[in-house]
Amino acid sequence: MHYRFAHACALAALLPSMTALAAESYPAKPVRIVVPFAAGGSTDILARSIAQRLSESMRSPVIVENRPGGAAVVGADHVAKSAPDGYTLLMGTNTTHAVAPHLYSKLPYNPLRDFVPISEVAYNPQFLDVHPSIPVRNVKALIALASARPGQLNYGTAGQGTTAHMAMELFRSMAGVDMVHVPYKGTGPALNDLLGGHLSLMFDVVLTTLPHMKSGKIRVLGVSSSQRVDVAPEVPTIAESGLPGYEALVWFGLFVPAGTPGDIVTRLSSEVGKIVRHPKLTEAFRLQGLTPVGSSSADFTTRVRKEYELWGKVVRDAGIKLD
Repeated sequence: MHYRFAHACALAALLPSMTALAAESYPAKPVRIVVPFAAGGSTDILARSIAQRLSESMRSPVIVENRPGGAAVVGADHVAKSAPDGYTLLMGTNTTHAVAPHLYSKLPYNPLRDFVPISEVAYNPQFLDVHPSIPVRNVKALIALASARPGQLNYGTAGQGTTAHMAMELFRSMAGVDMVHVPYKGTGPALNDLLGGHLSLMFDVVLTTLPHMKSGKIRVLGVSSSQRVDVAPEVPTIAESGLPGYEALVWFGLFVPAGTPGDIVTRLSSEVGKIVRHPKLTEAFRLQGLTPVGSSSADFTTRVRKEYELWGKVVRDAGIKLD
């Protein structure tokens, strides 16, 4: 009995040093970044860009694995249930960690409890687009028009619960206006109908809106970020154009399973921060309409919790449920 007790105490004393040793030798095998969406999308492209540079900085292979399905739930749940050893990361978004938890009553993971945020990699603002036939040139005028014509303006999205839908629900709630939601099976069909004059307005990411804005086929009233974007500095923020305090972003960030050693979390956060702030990557992000971040684990944790509360309220107020 005494031998077993002494043996247990010795093991307990060794655990901190064993953990530190594991962190020092990390990574000793390939690291996976799980993308919960299909290959070729913005999240996938961003993850591959980070993976390539992370492989170089950590001198170990970092591979991207696509696990789409269930509106990103499948991939996120896989990472949540993976070993907390720093070898399985998730490229998460506001969909996986701030919106989906409120849309689904039986989500198999808890975004706040089952993950440790590593770093916010970047965010993607959205443009508020209107068809040129709509007689408004700023957000204040749009709110006035929508207030005068309740239920007469319609807006398109890629479907219920998507980032564009959430952005518009937040806009409607803050502005106190009534507009009709027209969900599509993707952003492309919605954008085509906006160009054709079948929709009044919609939110869309900067990159795909820019060509149509420059050609005059779409009028952009504002950008959803708190700051103007470099690629279109003439476009005001929605907050300064008529709806103070408004902000709705599509953000991307890396997560590991809860229980991952703190030294590994710190190492990953530091490496990602340096990568994201590198001038070449910063310029590549800018050309895609993305704003690089590279935050600490603590700052990203605060961001995730704030977004979780924000979109939870939006979903509840709008009465949206997907199951």
